[in-house]
Amino acid sequence: MIELAGISKTFKGKQGSIHALKNVSLSVKKGEIYGVIGYSGAGKSTLIRCVNLLEKPDTGSVKVKGIDLTKLSTKKLREARSNIGMIFQGFNLLKTATVYENIALPLKLAGFSKKEVEERVKKYIKIVGLDEKHHAYPAELSGGQKQRVAIARALAFEPEVLLSDEATSALDPDTTEAILELLLKINKELGITILLITHEMNVIQRICDRVAVMEKGEVIEEGKTKDLFTSPQHPTTKRFVSNLFTHKIPNDMLEKLNESGQVVTLSFFGESSGEPALATVTKKFDIYPNILSGSITHLKEDTFGQLVVHMKGDPAEIHKAIRYLEQDQVHVEGVKISDENKRVS
Repeated sequence: MIELAGISKTFKGKQGSIHALKNVSLSVKKGEIYGVIGYSGAGKSTLIRCVNLLEKPDTGSVKVKGIDLTKLSTKKLREARSNIGMIFQGFNLLKTATVYENIALPLKLAGFSKKEVEERVKKYIKIVGLDEKHHAYPAELSGGQKQRVAIARALAFEPEVLLSDEATSALDPDTTEAILELLLKINKELGITILLITHEMNVIQRICDRVAVMEKGEVIEEGKTKDLFTSPQHPTTKRFVSNLFTHKIPNDMLEKLNESGQVVTLSFFGESSGEPALATVTKKFDIYPNILSGSITHLKEDTFGQLVVHMKGDPAEIHKAIRYLEQDQVHVEGVKISDENKRVS
């Protein structure tokens, strides 16, 4: 549905050139929710604005449904953009217009008939759950309600692609969860492909099928959300994943425990807490596992858990136990002494 190939973008500032994007390539499949995550300055906002050519890349191609937008005339590009909806962190609502008018005005300007405008506005106000707010003004709405209006406005053109530019970062956790549920509903019931950018890993884990991690204008890691949680490769990806968990083992404790065995992190998917596997390991090998910490988080269609375990025993037996767990699809990683904040890596 979306194909970005070799996208580069440089901005010229007072202090020199800023290379916002460096040869970025991404492929978003029809009907999926694809996330792009990165810290501030990673280039993700520039990337998403290149998809509908709000920012025109210096090099590379931007294809939506097989059509390269960079080669279209102004008129054809305007027509193509009607198939790409976009929602923003700042809502971008007209303060002097009602909910109804904020959604209707873009349709009127695009030349839709009065009847069609009315039908679409009513339809999408209902979909986003604002049936009783037709005549309310933005000042009378909560942040979550404002974002719902913005989503309804984007959906009113009935696009096949929806771009989300940090749409939940200004919202509280409960409201964020509600908006994410709405995006899942839109994706599932309307079949709209969603490309979103965020700096929040909980957004990625909650609704995304696949994810790209960006840093300094480049994609440093990409794949299925499940795979990145199971086995992150780049240090930045590992940092994002570890931020979801609160395992904090003091360095002096780690040093002491490692004298009598090994401290490891076990990562697993599914409903199991990992304890049956540990119980089996105890029976099969001459080791004594002790759970130091544990947590579970929910992905879009699965459950991901981690346990920090001290395996006490002979190194050879510990090695056999780890091999057994890995064969049982449990990802095992040794816990390292932290240099900075004593957080498990």
